[in-house]
Amino acid sequence: MRAKPTRPIPVPTPLTQPFWDAARNGQLAIQRCQDCRTYFHPPTSVCMQCYSSRLAFEPVSGKGAIHARTIMHDGRIQGFGESVPFAVIVVELAEQRGLYLLSNLLDVPPEEARIGLPVEVDFEPMDGGFVLPQFRLSATMKA
Repeated sequence: MRAKPTRPIPVPTPLTQPFWDAARNGQLAIQRCQDCRTYFHPPTSVCMQCYSSRLAFEPVSGKGAIHARTIMHDGRIQGFGESVPFAVIVVELAEQRGLYLLSNLLDVPPEEARIGLPVEVDFEPMDGGFVLPQFRLSATMKA
């Protein structure tokens, strides 16, 4: 088992708590309008498409592709110094075009984080009972 990261712990709000609860259960859940069926991340209190307030978190596949990336080299940010360099990626989730999640790419050199590569979610335990959704290259990439 991997050592728990020493990074800062997320601070959930009532709006984001279902996201963190799902992650703790090994599931990626994204907010979705119950009327027009549009997904939103980060969560919102009103649907930006149809203005409905009927929003709920629903499980998603956790699969997607790298849409953008940068490589962090600055080790001065508390809790991240031992990890530099690392890739910060924007994942476009498979469920909907334009549905993005900012995360890290695990277990590959950061320069291998190339736009378009398929990724899948992985869950990393943190202190305080939090579980952080992060991504790795899709198993089909490794084969």
